[in-house]
Amino acid sequence: MAQKINLKYCVFLPIVLLITIFLWAVPVSFYGIADLTVVQQRVIALFAFAALMWIFEIIPNWTTSLLVIVISLLTVSDKGLGFFCDPKYGELVGFKSIMASFADPVVMLFMGGFVLAIMAEKYGLDVTMGRALLSLFGTKPKIVLLGFLIVISVFSMFMSNTATAAMMLAFLAPVLSTLPADDKGKIGLALSIPVAANLGGIGTPIGTPPNATAVRFLAEANSEISFMDWMVHMIPYVAVMIFVAWLLLQFFFPFKTEKLVLEIPENKKEKNWKSTVVWVTFIGTILLWMTESITKINSNIVALIPLGVLTACGIFTKEDIKEINWSVLWLVAGGFALGTCLQGTGLAKVLINAIPFGSMSVVLVLVVAGLVCYFLSNFISNSATAALLIPILIVVAEGMADPAAANNAEFVALGGTQAMIVFIAVCASIAMLFPISTPPNAIASSTGLVETKDMAKVGLIIGIVGFVLGYFWLTKLFPFA
Repeated sequence: MAQKINLKYCVFLPIVLLITIFLWAVPVSFYGIADLTVVQQRVIALFAFAALMWIFEIIPNWTTSLLVIVISLLTVSDKGLGFFCDPKYGELVGFKSIMASFADPVVMLFMGGFVLAIMAEKYGLDVTMGRALLSLFGTKPKIVLLGFLIVISVFSMFMSNTATAAMMLAFLAPVLSTLPADDKGKIGLALSIPVAANLGGIGTPIGTPPNATAVRFLAEANSEISFMDWMVHMIPYVAVMIFVAWLLLQFFFPFKTEKLVLEIPENKKEKNWKSTVVWVTFIGTILLWMTESITKINSNIVALIPLGVLTACGIFTKEDIKEINWSVLWLVAGGFALGTCLQGTGLAKVLINAIPFGSMSVVLVLVVAGLVCYFLSNFISNSATAALLIPILIVVAEGMADPAAANNAEFVALGGTQAMIVFIAVCASIAMLFPISTPPNAIASSTGLVETKDMAKVGLIIGIVGFVLGYFWLTKLFPFA
């Protein structure tokens, strides 16, 4: 561990700082981009800094995001360091818009999801629903495996993937310990946890941070997707992928056991008026998210309803606030701040004019961007990958969405901005090759039943199928546009 820390601080950190300083300090003419300003050059350096820090994880990812916001405020905002933030160096960003990243509507949407998940666990909603749903699948091993995949994927649409994986492992652990040592089905059951958790998060805007990042930047690009619209398009995709995963796990890890009995303990938490309020609030919030087109209440606003109701009733307390995953919220906020700087300094427009996005092959751009996202997400946080790539790809999409662009007709025919950005979010979620790829993968690995080669084998096939299906799903089969 000490060697790893020394490598990060003694090797990677100096490299990152040298690259950042170089990109920051070289003459603007070095970039060969017409009309590039000094302020915009700083944003380019800041993007490089964030990317390298997230890739090498020299410090926690959320800390990098906070640094990005602080450095942005000091060096490219209209209230930053006086000698740095002079309008003569280029268009500056309003400091309020950068600071607003912490309370962006999508951050509030995600926070509402965390509140519901915390309350579901505190009052036993998760155990009650898990027990009720899993009891429907009987004792036949293949069907129990399918049940786990379905239930975990559904939970992951509304709860943290990590929390869902941990809870389901608790249900599964006693069963795994009773199966014969030579029954490969044990491996399939253990792998069902990360596979379903990673895939299930694709189903809703709050299922995983890349989805929230996609929703935010699509809204900024006037291509807003409602909560229900996302679900209608992406839950069928999740269902197909879960079926593929089920067949795959059976093929590689067939069961020898003919009967599999799940003994899930009953919810022993006290049932009182508070648990009733939590149930009603939980169901009511989800219904409001699903009926946005009818109620006209924005899903970001709906996300604050459980916080308001449950705090007013004394159910969600100051102790529960500590359980909110603030590190994820701040990580996402850092990505939003990068996007704000990209747009606010005018760098986005400069890049659109400098790089011939309008004449590039749309298919090539989609495939390459998707592959880059998939590759990075296997090694760094999928949240960090989305925060880095989506602001850049929004710029690419704007270039191709221009009616004057040579490839505009092809771009529109392939689903336009919505298809591109949602596809990138999907690519971040289907990356599950290694134990380090996602927290659910690490949880499955901790059982001692899953070897890295087994995880990589299943993860690679699901990644390939998910990538190809995701591309055709969003551009041909079921596009948003």
